[in-house]
Amino acid sequence: MAAQRSFKPLPPLVGIPACFRDIAGTGFHMVADKYVLAAVEAAGATAMILPALGERQPPESVLVRLDGLLVTGSPSNVEPTRYGGPASDAGTLHDPTRDASNLPLIPAAISAGIPLLAICRGFQELNVAFGGTLHQKIHALPGRIDHRADSSRPIDVQYGPSHAVSFVEGGFLRRIAGTDRAIVNSLHSQGVDRIADGLAVEAVADDGQIEALRVEGASTFALGVQWHPEHRHAENPVSRAIFGAFADAIRRRQSECGRAAA
Repeated sequence: MAAQRSFKPLPPLVGIPACFRDIAGTGFHMVADKYVLAAVEAAGATAMILPALGERQPPESVLVRLDGLLVTGSPSNVEPTRYGGPASDAGTLHDPTRDASNLPLIPAAISAGIPLLAICRGFQELNVAFGGTLHQKIHALPGRIDHRADSSRPIDVQYGPSHAVSFVEGGFLRRIAGTDRAIVNSLHSQGVDRIADGLAVEAVADDGQIEALRVEGASTFALGVQWHPEHRHAENPVSRAIFGAFADAIRRRQSECGRAAA
């Protein structure tokens, strides 16, 4: 009698779009280690870095293989030409290749029913991808606090608790977090200005700055947050809730696509 074959469950596959950097004349596709570790440790996924190739790699050629998409933060800002904003200050770091890759990839993922978690720059990309706009310097706006971190301080200080956010009553974040407020870190100068049609506010800072958005009508998890839940994710209950909900969604997607065993 033939031995019965056993099937080992496979982790869901999460794509993490890369930034593009020119280093000494050579192009590099790069993702910060903390996002890869969060995908693996907090979401229980296999992580796959997606190169920033723009039109050379159409979204559909990538998304058909994925169970989730994690769009990361970055030192660079979205180019203001992408949302009709004024020119950036001299010396502002941009990544036009990442813009060309991610801005079509994000709505394509939503349309395909692929769970999406967007963080910091990814959160801003989510708004721009659906037609929204950004402030380039929140700290220069009347009544707003300075949302930037002091880059001269140690990393754990930069990513430490910075300000409170309120979760919208009846919203997704309030439900999964089990609370109406949280203290988050803050390491950004750009931020959401006009909210794109089809996006709903999930969290707001006390100064009025939008801190989280959800895609209305999405068939699965589709959330963007301005702060960094990936940093020390296991120590923060809100971060655990966000990655836990993302993990549930990518496992459902994997199961629906029949990719759960090998």
